[in-house]
Amino acid sequence: MLRPSAFLLSVLPSLLLATAAHANVVVVLNSRDASISLLDQTSHKEIGTITVGKEPHHLMATPDNKSLIVGSALGNELVFLDPRTGQVQNRVKDIIDPYQIGFSPDQKWFVSNALRLDHVDIYSYDGKDFKLAKRMPLAKLPSHMAFSADSKTVFITQQGSDQVSAIDLATQTVKWTIPVGKLPAGISMTPDDKYLLVGIMGSDYVEVIDWRAQKTVKKIKAGEGAHNFRSMGDKRHIFVSNRVSNTINIIDQQTLENVGTINVPGGPDCMELTDDGKTLWTTLRWVKKVAVIDVATKKVVKTIPVGRSPHGVYFANHAPRM
Repeated sequence: MLRPSAFLLSVLPSLLLATAAHANVVVVLNSRDASISLLDQTSHKEIGTITVGKEPHHLMATPDNKSLIVGSALGNELVFLDPRTGQVQNRVKDIIDPYQIGFSPDQKWFVSNALRLDHVDIYSYDGKDFKLAKRMPLAKLPSHMAFSADSKTVFITQQGSDQVSAIDLATQTVKWTIPVGKLPAGISMTPDDKYLLVGIMGSDYVEVIDWRAQKTVKKIKAGEGAHNFRSMGDKRHIFVSNRVSNTINIIDQQTLENVGTINVPGGPDCMELTDDGKTLWTTLRWVKKVAVIDVATKKVVKTIPVGRSPHGVYFANHAPRM
């Protein structure tokens, strides 16, 4: 059984003073620098940097929103932060290669994709402790995940074998595996729980999967290097980032059509949206920056320097995930 340590880890006094004055810090993971940049959401200035284990890639809040979990892939640990200040709270060791992480909607399961080690770890979760239920090998490079609304199934993209697999969480068994396009990356469930959207990073489209029928039903034209998703919070539209074409598209999840394009130079990757839906933040993987985008005008209004290969991004005052 793995449990977060009971004590707060020490951080630099100057960092504590800086973050205390900011209600909503923007947390950016710099995967190649093994660090986290803390940015002020209003001034767009860096207010602190935290050193963490190697290759922090993805992050998500705990179900109670009291902590923000950062997966340190090569560090083999989870780092818990205060989601509003970025202050380190505690750590969970011996989580092997947590490249992508996620909680099931019912909060009973915690899933960790070990991209470089080709396995998926499924943990039971009681609100405090993570207990490994099963380590499951998958074909090659398990990447991103999405869950069914009933929390019975987690869907995993596999970049190295061009597949999507469905795993039964209760029995920890693979229900099915289907082929998709080249280098599948981000995956998201539509609000009606009917379709999976898969970013096909090796091409220029979003693949639409009827997961109950286990088949592809459509390919939505996007940009080259279609990679990751972020809902617009209106239960209808979703952003998809295209790292090669340097664009972000808006997908209508009811009509399954591309309805908008934003030009974002620098390799847009992970995204976060303010709670009013007006401002989109995205990490720029290739240029060590974060872009701030006005959604209404579809224009980049600011770029902010951060560390090398920025990946995950989060702030507490975000729009709904659906």
